[in-house]
This record gives sequence, C-alpha cells and structure tokens, in this order.
Amino acid sequence: MFKKIFTAIIALLLAGTAVTANKGTITLAYAEWSSEIASSNVVRVILEKAGYKVNMTSLAAAVMYQAVADGQADGMVSAWLPSTQKEYYEKLKDEFVDLGPNLEGTKLGLIVPAYTYEAGVQSIADLETYADKFQNQIVGIDPGAGITKRTEDVIRRYDLKQMRLQRSSGAIMAASLAEAIKHHENIVVTGWTPHWMFERFDLKYLKDPRNVYGDSEEIVTIVRKGLKKEMPEVYTILDNFHWTPKDMNEVMLMNQEKGSTPYQNAKKWVAAHPERVKQWMQ
Repeated sequence: MFKKIFTAIIALLLAGTAVTANKGTITLAYAEWSSEIASSNVVRVILEKAGYKVNMTSLAAAVMYQAVADGQADGMVSAWLPSTQKEYYEKLKDEFVDLGPNLEGTKLGLIVPAYTYEAGVQSIADLETYADKFQNQIVGIDPGAGITKRTEDVIRRYDLKQMRLQRSSGAIMAASLAEAIKHHENIVVTGWTPHWMFERFDLKYLKDPRNVYGDSEEIVTIVRKGLKKEMPEVYTILDNFHWTPKDMNEVMLMNQEKGSTPYQNAKKWVAAHPERVKQWMQ
C-alpha cells in the first residue's frame, strides 16, 4: 500500500513539475545574420528560463514580418528600422504590435579594409574609378535583406556602371572579407554595426555623401496581435528586452569560436549577466 501511495505522489509531483516547466510553446522568427542569430538565441534562453518551449524559425526578412503578422510566429527581435526594412514594416504595421527598440545605434553601409581606405578609396563615389581593384563587385548578403535593396539603390544613385552586387549570405560575405584581408587584397562588402568583424578587423565605412543608407537606426521588437492577452509574461519579457551593441558584440564574438554553437553561447552569456536578465524577466 505504501509503495502505491509513494508512486502516486511521485507521479503527481512530476506532473506538476511538467506543467510548471512548460507554460507553452513560443515561435521566434529570425534572419540568418550574425546579429540576429545572437539576439534571438539570447531571447530564446530567457524565455526557456521562464518556463516556455521555444521554436526558432529562420526566414527571409520579408517573410519574418509576414509570419508575425499572420500569427505563425509569436514575435521577432530582428526589425531594422526606420529605413532598412521600411518597405516590409509599412506594408504590415497594422497587423502586428511594435514594442519599440531592443538595440539602438546601428549603422549600414559599404565597408572596406582600412588599408584600402588609406590608399584613397574613401567614398562610395570612388568605386566607379577604382572598380578594377574590387573585381567590379560588391560582396553582399541575401537578396531579401534590407541592406541588399539599399545597395541596389546605391549602385543606381552613384551611377556605378562598372560595379555589380554579388548576392550571397552574411556568412559568405564575412568569409570573403576575412580571406581578402588575409592576403591583403581589396574588397568592398555590404556591412552593418554591430557586427563581430569590426572587433576582429580594422575596417572603414565608405563615405555616403548622398545618404542612401540613411542615418543611425534601431533594431526593433515586434510581436503578433493577441500575445499580450494570451501570454502576458512572454509579452512582458519581449517588451523588457533591451541591450547594447557591446552586449551583442560579445555574443557574436563567442559565436565565431570553433566548436561553439549560438544556443550554448547564449546560455553562457545569460549566465554571466544575471542582473540584466533579472530586469528582462521582471
């Protein structure tokens, strides 16, 4: 009899633990950019600490917005505004909830190694004159990214007839930059701040006198409608989430370490910043 009672109590305790430990499933949309891989994994760890299961869905920029607007994703911390992803935001802004910036002080533009800049290529306008130095190409990222659209505008606005945009991915762009610097070669890439490559290499933004890339921007959190009512704790955590470019750089650099994973690195970063995490989870 005692054994049966003991077994029943253990079963009840385990059941209670399971209910407490899994308050529901959250889907986070994100883009395969080093910055958003870092932030989205940190948010994932925070939500898991609060007792939620988190699914991560990697999507193109336009699809991210649509997924949140349709309710297929509960939210994302990857909206670059007000200029970079303006087209996607304006189209769907009435169909999701804007929680404001989670990081301020971002920048977009064309980037070259410092030795290229010091050799005289200092403005986007210079690229047409020195096109052959760069094999007539700008190394970019994925076609749906806001910076890709801005760079297409740059080529038109600066009349860069000899330059073409080589679309690839964030990882290929960074690898191409690293390889060029290793051999002291000239290269121009689409880039942004914060990004781990500024910590590793001596880089310069080309001047943008026509301001096609715009001024300093923000990374914004957006969530689906109804989240506040259905999952108020999740809504509050996402609303509270706010960090600095320095914080993001720390995680991005960790993600460049061989053998590491963004998820495990996010766990390490969260464990090392208990006070910050406490503020987000209040």
